[in-house]
Amino acid sequence: MNKNESRFWRKMTTASLSLAFLLSSVTAKAQTSLDARNIMERVYGQDTSHDFTMKADFEVYDRQGQSTKKEFTYMRIGTPEDQKTLVAFTAPKEIRGVVLLSINQQRTAANQAAANQAAANQAAANQAAASQYVYTPATERVRSVVQQERSARFIGTDFTFEDIGEGVLEEFNYKRIGDADSIDGHKTYKIEATPVEQGRSQYKYIYYWVAQDVPVILFAEFYDAQGHKVRVLHATTLKRENGVWGARHTEMRTVADGTRTVLTINGVKFNTKPDEKLFTPQGMAEVLGNSAGK
Repeated sequence: MNKNESRFWRKMTTASLSLAFLLSSVTAKAQTSLDARNIMERVYGQDTSHDFTMKADFEVYDRQGQSTKKEFTYMRIGTPEDQKTLVAFTAPKEIRGVVLLSINQQRTAANQAAANQAAANQAAANQAAASQYVYTPATERVRSVVQQERSARFIGTDFTFEDIGEGVLEEFNYKRIGDADSIDGHKTYKIEATPVEQGRSQYKYIYYWVAQDVPVILFAEFYDAQGHKVRVLHATTLKRENGVWGARHTEMRTVADGTRTVLTINGVKFNTKPDEKLFTPQGMAEVLGNSAGK
């Protein structure tokens, strides 16, 4: 939600968010034949639930090592190809009630044609596949997150708006470039991800290290438009919940600033059937009251 406030867990975990809640183990023989797309499909396609809700917090560390905690509820409805997510802050007091809504849709042939037709209008094209909105209780207003803000820090954390919104698999091309590295005792696949459309992401490319034994992103490096490494992600404390693997702790570090943010997931519930009206710009003001008992 900083360049003013503002995409959770693509990686919130996907380690976003992800996020990164994601599939089950495969045999070593099957693993050797996986291409990069197959590997990332296993990561993103693992969660087949209609919805999930989680309680989590950000521990934000400045350059001197001083920290502040920011608690929130995260909710998702829909499929990986067509989903909506909400991040609603519950503490501290000064950001309680701030809500981020992310709407992500896979591009079909029809809406791709529509996007091509609107190519002259870059703002409209940028909003076709993913839209984000922020509700601020102090002003009681909802505003759109513009494309230029997607690289801004999200509520002062080391995650950006783009990082926080659940990603759409089709937004990137994937290439498997290695399988020799081990991270935290797991052999990994190294995957290079590049945006299908360069202007739709703040990143020129991303390197992912995906565990071979469980479908979770353990480590990632993010490179800006000039090819400079700007962020590093490290996911730990893997746990399987409702058949879905994910990381309970994910650290995002900003290279130039020397700051870092640790995302901790404290609890996850699947298929709680939240009110889908909340996942609209008009319903964002009611999110905190409706999620309190979830």
